Order: sequence, then C-alpha cells, then structure tokens
Amino acid sequence: MLKNPVFQRVLREGLAIQDQFSAEPVYARTGKGYLKSCGVAELQEIKKKHPRKS
Repeated sequence: MLKNPVFQRVLREGLAIQDQFSAEPVYARTGKGYLKSCGVAELQEIKKKHPRKS
C-alpha cells in the first residue's frame, strides 16, 4: 500500500493541508475542528497548477 501511487498522492495532499486544520477548544479531545481558509495567493497557485479542462 505504501508504494501505491494513489496512496502517495493522497498522503502528500493531506500533509500539505495539515497546517490549515484548527481544532476547536471544545473538540480538541475528539479531533473535530475546521480548516482555516487559505489566502488568495494560495488559491491562485492551486489554479495555476490545476487548470480546468473545458
């Protein structure tokens, strides 16, 4: 499984957004929380890397 390309891609993407996760104080013990919004520059970078196909 560790050598599976799909698993590797999902793992990379998960680690890339790890710093955006913010646990709510009430939910800190349960692991629930939310993702902080990213900035405009980050969204523009994502759009450059993954252009929409028409």
